[in-house]
Amino acid sequence: MRLGVRSSVVGNITMNKIFSNTAKRFQSSGDEDIEKAIHEASTGQRPIIEELLNRDLVPEEEFLKSLAQDLHLGWEEELNPINKRKLKEVCSAKIALKHRLLPLSFGDGSELIETQDPNDASNTLPEQPGGEEEQEINESANDQLRLRIATYDPFNYLARQAASQAINYPIEWTMASRTRILQGIQELYGVGADTFEQILAGRDLDMDSLDIDKDEANVLDEDEDEEASVVKFVNQIIREALDQRATDIHVEPLHSDLRIRYRIDGMLNDVAVPENINALQSSVIARLKIMSKLDIAERRLPQDGRINLSLEDQQIDVRVATIPTVEGESVSLRLLNQEKFNLDRLGLIGHVRSRIDQLLSMSNGIILITGPTGSGKSTTLYTFLSELNKSETRIVTIEDPVENKLDGVMQIAVKPEIDLTFARGLRSILRGDPNIVMIGEMRDLETAEIAVRASLTGHLVFSTLHTNDAIGGISRLTDMGVEPFLVSASVRAFLAQRLVRRLCPSCKVPHEYTQEHLDSIDFPKGEEGQMFLANEGGCDRCRNSGYLGRLAIFEICLVTPAIEDLIVSGASSAEIKQKATEEGFINMRDYGWHKVLSGDTTLEEVMSATTVELKLEE
Repeated sequence: MRLGVRSSVVGNITMNKIFSNTAKRFQSSGDEDIEKAIHEASTGQRPIIEELLNRDLVPEEEFLKSLAQDLHLGWEEELNPINKRKLKEVCSAKIALKHRLLPLSFGDGSELIETQDPNDASNTLPEQPGGEEEQEINESANDQLRLRIATYDPFNYLARQAASQAINYPIEWTMASRTRILQGIQELYGVGADTFEQILAGRDLDMDSLDIDKDEANVLDEDEDEEASVVKFVNQIIREALDQRATDIHVEPLHSDLRIRYRIDGMLNDVAVPENINALQSSVIARLKIMSKLDIAERRLPQDGRINLSLEDQQIDVRVATIPTVEGESVSLRLLNQEKFNLDRLGLIGHVRSRIDQLLSMSNGIILITGPTGSGKSTTLYTFLSELNKSETRIVTIEDPVENKLDGVMQIAVKPEIDLTFARGLRSILRGDPNIVMIGEMRDLETAEIAVRASLTGHLVFSTLHTNDAIGGISRLTDMGVEPFLVSASVRAFLAQRLVRRLCPSCKVPHEYTQEHLDSIDFPKGEEGQMFLANEGGCDRCRNSGYLGRLAIFEICLVTPAIEDLIVSGASSAEIKQKATEEGFINMRDYGWHKVLSGDTTLEEVMSATTVELKLEE
């Protein structure tokens, strides 16, 4: 027994030395940080590779590739599993997801494009406790067939032993980056595949597992009950969406399948799901409806609800909408993180930032933010309110729904079923001595007229409109029935915005456009700056998309005395725009060009998000 302990200690020392020597080649900090991380991981019985990567002490790709070379293991630049259905039969989702192993091929080697030498050192791994037992099991299997598996931690002996016991074939080990392995596992098996397999095995397909009578926050943390359930499967779908920075989840029934899609950076992406997921379609949708406190028996009418989630002590609000379709109920979830709002995060260029600061310093008037649904209007509103949220200021909002909770701000949710509308709530707000009022949306004449009266009686009012540009907000108000002289007297500014995808700073590619192309899109001449394109293959940081997050582009029209006169006289939008341009108005596309030249986004993103006036060719 004493000999076993001693050999284990010697093995750990050797392993730590390998990690230390390899990590120091790529260190971004001092040797002490690496030695400390290795020591703490060893004493805490945590995987050393995970510790080094999680602390960002080494670059993932370069470090793991060098480690593979030191261990004489193969390295996979591209992960393309062959014969996916067979791989999933041989290597279960439970083994792959629990131990983070990605099967790549199964056969006698003929299925690979490049023939590999079975005697090559890359097929073996460092010695481990229990290695003799693993070898005996493998030798008893079919010598002609072997399974090739990619791992990013060749020293994870528990994972290797579990794989050897569960797979009765010889295993050929190879290495790849952690990010690509995790992505490959999800693409091969689908989100929540390990739980899905156990559910189909018959552990729980009854409605009791859906926790119908429970009324508490839904916890998404990974240390859940090991027992598979529809509850756990749905939690995995939501947790994966949050990990990928998704803003929306769409669960859509098709004729013979159940499609799940995430909206990431404004783009819809299909999510890999387990085969035969439609077997749980009704259970998954019922669970989502229970979480959002909807009527699970009502399948003919649309319903709206909310879910309160908790992930790693962070509260996440989810808006849920169900739609009855011919193939079944479709469920859409809008994920609303309780984020911190800061004016600097909007990344406003100097000209627009100075105008915003000027508006926020005013004591009365209406500031309207315009744009289509999903253009970031609510985020901008919350940012302005956070900037003005001080102890000497009373802020009251009425919203439908309350998307984010702000400390110190009195927030009211519209409830039409009890006749708590924007107009009725706004009347009550004005009797409550507010300094600043925020109206989620101006939807009708009654709400608009009350907002106008509030601004004229000394309140600063924020709200939103659905228009295509800033100047279009003027005609929108007059079309609603607000008198032009009231618009000119109460509104201080119209702010329009759109969202464009932000280039990944780690992999964006410099690009030079021809002058002919720039002239064709009226790009300003003589501007300094470097333009970039998204890397077609992306990188691990941006999940191979080339983009990382989104940013807003703006245009702001101040209602100056000259603009007021034009509004009262009933001038056209073109005349108002011409006067605004003379006074320094920058349209949304020109604002976007500044973001292109600063390397934040691309020409194509700005052009797709903005419109220009059509010109007839001569």
